[in-house]
Amino acid sequence: MSLPHAILTALLEKPSSGLELTRRFDRSIGYFWSATHQQIYRELGKLEADGLIRTLPAEQSARGQKKSYEVLPAGRAELARWSAAAQDPKPLRDALLLRLRAAAVVGTAGIQDDLRRHLELHERQLAEYREIEERDFPPGRDGAQDRLRHLVLRAGIDLETFWTRWLEHALEEFAELPDGA
Repeated sequence: MSLPHAILTALLEKPSSGLELTRRFDRSIGYFWSATHQQIYRELGKLEADGLIRTLPAEQSARGQKKSYEVLPAGRAELARWSAAAQDPKPLRDALLLRLRAAAVVGTAGIQDDLRRHLELHERQLAEYREIEERDFPPGRDGAQDRLRHLVLRAGIDLETFWTRWLEHALEEFAELPDGA
């Protein structure tokens, strides 16, 4: 359900047309939260119908002029609510990265505590993966099926190792932020 939040974040950063949003997704937000042109336009319609965004008045009346959108106070409040809410980590499409991006425009309330919680979860998952590796893949167990299964497990270990290191770094960054950032 984070596409609307990605759009709200992008629009808070800069009011944009649907086409401009698509281009911005391709260049930045899309690296961690992808969306097609059609998904963005469909979501813009829903956000406008829900009173979270509005179409900016056209500078000049022209047929076929692209509509630009901006976030309304209700949309900002929804994004702030969502970015402060706790979420469990999601494989491949991690909303935490999007929430950090949103926090840059709506404030960091709740994010640091959730970073600590994520770190604990990833540390536990990493410990579990390492226990499985020790138990199920002792030295000498190198048949083709075992090697492929181990390869999958190694991907999990490597991903959890990455996340624990990144979360530790993120918490160090938060410790250096000025109060109220």
